[in-house]
Amino acid sequence: MCCRWRRSGPRISGPRQAQACPTHDLKAEFVASSGSPQSFPSEGLPEIAFLGRSNVGKSSLINALTGRKGLAFTSSTPGRTQTINFYRIDGTWYFVDLPGYGYARAPAAHLENWKQLIEQYLKERETLICCCLILDARRGWMDKDLDLKRWLEHHSRQYLVIATKTDKMKQSDLEHGLRAIRKEGVEPLPFSAANGRGVRETWQALTRTLQTR
Repeated sequence: MCCRWRRSGPRISGPRQAQACPTHDLKAEFVASSGSPQSFPSEGLPEIAFLGRSNVGKSSLINALTGRKGLAFTSSTPGRTQTINFYRIDGTWYFVDLPGYGYARAPAAHLENWKQLIEQYLKERETLICCCLILDARRGWMDKDLDLKRWLEHHSRQYLVIATKTDKMKQSDLEHGLRAIRKEGVEPLPFSAANGRGVRETWQALTRTLQTR
């Protein structure tokens, strides 16, 4: 499910450390929408980043994990998220929503700036302890997904693979799609923001990651 991460990182502590699915009483709040490293939060709390193609369901996944439908902005327009958005979870760590890739309509100079911002965050952010690489279960790996996977592995960043929108698939098609994702040597977490499938399992995986820091 994860590649190895060789760096040491901050530990998470507190009563929620052992909870596998705490959305029923979770405190989640939007903190910052950052277009430059200078405006990133500076508390030093551990961070979990969510990455994926535009319209893959990153914001819906964050909302489902926190039990807050309106926490992360969702849109049917691909490429709407154009900054790095930070959400403080229980005052203990951050969920970080990165701009999606693949569909954003913007001048080439803006796209290059976004790329540099994302790469700088992923490469240099010391408080980043895990990345959630999100795939559309119906489409599986696409070229830019594989590029990102290899980039994370090259830079020794730990990651989970989450396959979203499973509610839109027949069971036989889903099983086929998950087998295709596994061919890249990972175990995907099936997820649906629509019916809640995978919320508990994703929290369990994230909790294990947080507890090992």
